[in-house]
Amino acid sequence: MSHYREREKIKILFSYSSSSSFVHRDLEILARNFDVRRSVLPKLPSSRGSNFHLMFSRLLKGILSLKSLKGILWADIVYSWWANLNTFFVVLFCMFLRKKCMIVVGGYEVAFVPKLDYGALQSSLSRVRVKFILEHASKVFAVSGFNEKEILRLAKPNNLKLIYNGVDTKKFKPSGMKKNLVITVGQISNITIKRKGLKTFVESSKYLSNTQFLLIGKYDRSIEHLKKIAGPNLKFTGYVSDEDLLQFYQKAKVYCQLSAYESFGVALTEAMSCCCVPVTTRRCAFPEVVDDTGFYVAYNDPKATAKAIRKALTSNKGIKARERIKRYFSTKTREKKIVKEILEIMQ
Repeated sequence: MSHYREREKIKILFSYSSSSSFVHRDLEILARNFDVRRSVLPKLPSSRGSNFHLMFSRLLKGILSLKSLKGILWADIVYSWWANLNTFFVVLFCMFLRKKCMIVVGGYEVAFVPKLDYGALQSSLSRVRVKFILEHASKVFAVSGFNEKEILRLAKPNNLKLIYNGVDTKKFKPSGMKKNLVITVGQISNITIKRKGLKTFVESSKYLSNTQFLLIGKYDRSIEHLKKIAGPNLKFTGYVSDEDLLQFYQKAKVYCQLSAYESFGVALTEAMSCCCVPVTTRRCAFPEVVDDTGFYVAYNDPKATAKAIRKALTSNKGIKARERIKRYFSTKTREKKIVKEILEIMQ
């Protein structure tokens, strides 16, 4: 099935429960190559700390997702993002109906980071469920080498493939002159402040009073703590549109991703594609993405972070960062690999 007309005959049900940009990029990839229908699944509550009533409610909601059964009956392949409760039922239906099922693991599902109160594997019930999904799917896609290791720590999938998340480098590209601007992107909450190193970002800004810092993302009441420790050169934008976010990437010289845990770093790659110089920790997938195109700092070290930012502001690594994204992490590269895997599974 190598010709386009034959590809069109392959029917794929795209199953997802979140509207993240990287999820929609996969939907666009599949729609360009195959006959695709969408199945938007309901968001179900976490299993952590659940009592019998909540567990029964979750089970009932899962069974109600039988409405997706019609789509599975139609499809040759079900392509699903996240190894969560919804996907558990999708895998069960596919097994019963002898349909192919491909799962993309986002990261949270195979994370176990108690110090950050992060990861589905903190629940024993979720651990069993995720392991079942990974070991009974037709194919499992990891989004980074780090993510792949996390998967293998828990399960032994029959067919595990590493396919990096992709960036549309034609959209995320430099435009105009860069400004003396340092940015980071992340939703602000009590959990993300620690996990994404947002407090470190805010504190590092005070060492560079002549440089503008922006923290971009939705926030809750936890922002009040960050505001108290922020200097006058740091601004909180709140939620911004995709168009505005792109403009911030294009204006900024430096992008910081100071996280303790990330399975890939989508915003990081988008910023690098716009010629931002990355400043990151050496944790998780960041060395895979950044390599030698940026600057590394220890986690939770504001002074060292400020020093690295100062170097990044005067470096010319932004062009090199974009070239790395174009070579290894473009949507085009991801598309080729996903299409290849789908054609192979249909042979």
